[in-house]
Amino acid sequence: MFITLKLKTPNTSYKRLLITALIVFAADQLTKIWIFNNLALDSYFYPHDGDVIEVIEHFFYIVHIGNEGAAWGMFSGHGEILALFALIALSAIYRFRHTLELHRSSMQLAFGLLIGGVLGNLVDRLVHGHVIDFLDFHLGFTIPLVLPTGRYPAFNVADCGIVIGVFTYITLSFFQAGAFGGEGK
Repeated sequence: MFITLKLKTPNTSYKRLLITALIVFAADQLTKIWIFNNLALDSYFYPHDGDVIEVIEHFFYIVHIGNEGAAWGMFSGHGEILALFALIALSAIYRFRHTLELHRSSMQLAFGLLIGGVLGNLVDRLVHGHVIDFLDFHLGFTIPLVLPTGRYPAFNVADCGIVIGVFTYITLSFFQAGAFGGEGK
């Protein structure tokens, strides 16, 4: 059984989605390969000489974390369930592609970012048993219960794709649904 996507007909072209997803996925995996090969695992928690790269003094670091959970380490230790959830999400996007208006180039951009990110983190879970996170920001202030150390949880390129993709989808949906009484395009 083969799934074919028509890339020539404007109404069914998913070219922008596929290219965006491929770019996010490739950038994510290439950066993670570099991190995996150059920084010791868990340098975030146990920094040694050369295990952390200080990009901007006291603010931005490159580290190597093995995140077995989802965002902020939630659901840690349930990697199989998170991988299954990722597959279900990807299947749902495909199944509801018409409802999600993926024929629109703006929606293709949003879902290309999302799909590339989901695939990047899914590959990590399947290959490493955890997601490789490496972007580490120290914000210089604390927020009780939310940011008690002033250190934002480490993340990666795939996470950026997911967050930006979801934000873009919500924003486009809001404005394109005629939220201000007009017809969205």
